Amino acid sequence: MCRLVGLVLLACAAAAAAGPADPAQASPPPPVQRPKLGLVLSGGGARGLAHVGVLKVLERERIPVDLIAGTSMGAIIGGLYASGMTATELERELLQINWGRVFSARVERQELSQRRKEEDFEFSPLLELGLRDGELRAPQGTLSSRGLEALLRRLTLPVRMVQQFDQLPIPFRAVATNMEDGQQVVVGEGDLALAMRSSMSVPGVFAPIEWNERILGDGGLVNNLPVDIARRMGADQLIAVNVGTPLSGRSALGSVVGLTGQMINILTEQNVQRSLASLWNEDILLTPNLGKLTSADFERGRDFIAQGEAATEALLPRLRQLALPEAEYQRWRSAHLPSKPAAPSLEAVAFEGSDNTNPERFKAQLETQPGQIFDPAKAERDTRKLASSGDYVRVDYHVEQRPEGDTLVFLMEDKPWGPNYFRVGLDLSTDFAAESSFNLRLSHNRHWLTDHGTEWRNQLTLGQTPRFYSELYHPLIQKLGTSEDWFVSGWGEVERRQINIYDPDTGKGLARLARQSGQIGLDLGQPWGRLGEVRLGLTHQRWRITPKLLTVDVSDDVFSQTWSETGLRLKTVIDQLDFANFPQRGYRLVAEAITGQQAGTNTRRQHFSRFELQGTAVGSLGAHTLNLHARLLQANQPTDSTQGPYTLGGFQQLSGYQQGQLFGNTLAFARATYYLRLREAPVLTRGFFIGGSLEAGNAWAQRSDASFKNLRYAASAFIGADTGFGPLYLALGHAPRGGTNIYLFIGRP
Repeated sequence: MCRLVGLVLLACAAAAAAGPADPAQASPPPPVQRPKLGLVLSGGGARGLAHVGVLKVLERERIPVDLIAGTSMGAIIGGLYASGMTATELERELLQINWGRVFSARVERQELSQRRKEEDFEFSPLLELGLRDGELRAPQGTLSSRGLEALLRRLTLPVRMVQQFDQLPIPFRAVATNMEDGQQVVVGEGDLALAMRSSMSVPGVFAPIEWNERILGDGGLVNNLPVDIARRMGADQLIAVNVGTPLSGRSALGSVVGLTGQMINILTEQNVQRSLASLWNEDILLTPNLGKLTSADFERGRDFIAQGEAATEALLPRLRQLALPEAEYQRWRSAHLPSKPAAPSLEAVAFEGSDNTNPERFKAQLETQPGQIFDPAKAERDTRKLASSGDYVRVDYHVEQRPEGDTLVFLMEDKPWGPNYFRVGLDLSTDFAAESSFNLRLSHNRHWLTDHGTEWRNQLTLGQTPRFYSELYHPLIQKLGTSEDWFVSGWGEVERRQINIYDPDTGKGLARLARQSGQIGLDLGQPWGRLGEVRLGLTHQRWRITPKLLTVDVSDDVFSQTWSETGLRLKTVIDQLDFANFPQRGYRLVAEAITGQQAGTNTRRQHFSRFELQGTAVGSLGAHTLNLHARLLQANQPTDSTQGPYTLGGFQQLSGYQQGQLFGNTLAFARATYYLRLREAPVLTRGFFIGGSLEAGNAWAQRSDASFKNLRYAASAFIGADTGFGPLYLALGHAPRGGTNIYLFIGRP
């Protein structure tokens, strides 16, 4: 305040010495002498969206900001404002963001290759481990920052050529933590988008960023309210906005997640208290009343912004002392608009950062090509395409000057837990009567065995249904997802499965059989980009049926043979579901036909053919989802074949019937399922759902018996969750001609 009084006295003395002015020669009054105003924005995750509300009021009241220092989310909001964005532009951009997609661990499922999509039906994508250098590794963060980085890259394009942050429309500093020695790192030069992202590397949530050979984490660990940094930048007076998360009570300390969050909040709160103690009397502290709004409530953006506005308006009597007259404020605003450089003409596209992969393989499939004018929308789509391979923890881009000219550089950071990836799944089910089962499933994927992208995939199941599957997949040329792209796939599996035979009408158990089988195949295929793929190949299978329990007389000839078949198989998959479990939009179509020869050790070789068609269509309105599914299957094979007919029964396959109670060589089935996604979701789940289904279908011995008149009907009601181990259901199923069953299972029913 003393500084401000001194400046006013000097201005008055100068006016008195000049004497009265000549009205005829009057000139515009000189700019008002005012203190250099610094804005300090704290971190706080989603709570940092309240900073936008503060900026809105400052702009409305014509209060100019001369410099900004921010940490974590405060660095992001502050950096974007310093780049020349207005508060209104910030609000518009941030409120239209789908934060769930921004922080998704991978790109949207529709954009993945079919190989990645198919894995989702066997193993949840929520949990992934890796083996590297002989040790088992886990991801460094629970969320991905790829979407956030793409957003920051797009919003900072007007200042992409600025390397010194003092040359931004408003000088700016971001605070990060050196994760190797725990020291504060103040970032004031380089890549603005990367500087903001580095400051928001919340431990355990986002992976840290490597910057100038240092590993940078969230700045809130060392200086969440960087008052001292703003002073060092030359601020005479400060507006400090503290939105940090308050410490939790005893009730939040009953879990590892709660304890970890409390530990981080304790570290943060300690340094915030030191910053608050350093404020001067003339400084203004804003503390929005955010109540129970948490650092993870990004979808509550409007509420955060409103609270930021309310906190600022409560201190307007003090703030208005810093306001400028309208004309002068507009001159200040005009002087702080960013210059927008012309979009460069690209001379080259380059890839950097990856040691485990060959990103050049993707080059021909990118939308951005040399000779084009740089288009950030195309570059952003290209980053998603590159990230869809599942090999990178980060994919970022920037344009830089190189000897060959303007070059679009894609920076690709390999997953530190790859290229050997593991997933774990469970199949655990009971009908609370006599049937229960348990399987533990393990998956191993080895990516990039060759520069072509050769992959080796293995799946092992231990439990009631032992199984081992292995596939070697090799792209034939150096292109991805075009009409010229082809692959070969050699695969094989062995399996032992239990088969229960029931009376179709009464549900009484007639037999329990064990089926042991082995199968190999060789496919030639073509990927259809993000849509799906088609395969044509040869398969050979051998199997044997062994009785475990029989209540009816069956000829011994049925069980004394080992059967085999050799066939030509054509399979097409089109998959655009957004999630494999509890999808909310999209569609999926699978068509498979196989024809060949089949024989037993005591049976002559005979012709067989099978055809399967199934489709799913899903649409949502808000949290309400309607899922329509249909299947049609037809088999023509020897009457004494033990290949096994198609079956119906079990949860959502005519709920209320026993699993496999209805069987035959012709099958028709349709289901309509409704579910509501609840707001709250359990830990390690994508969502929590309640819903129900209506089902109709039947199985017939031969196609001539099929008729709509003898369809069977069923319904179910359930609660469920998409967990890290697979879908979880607690359900009640009922069929008028079947019965009523209770189901509890995790994994595939």
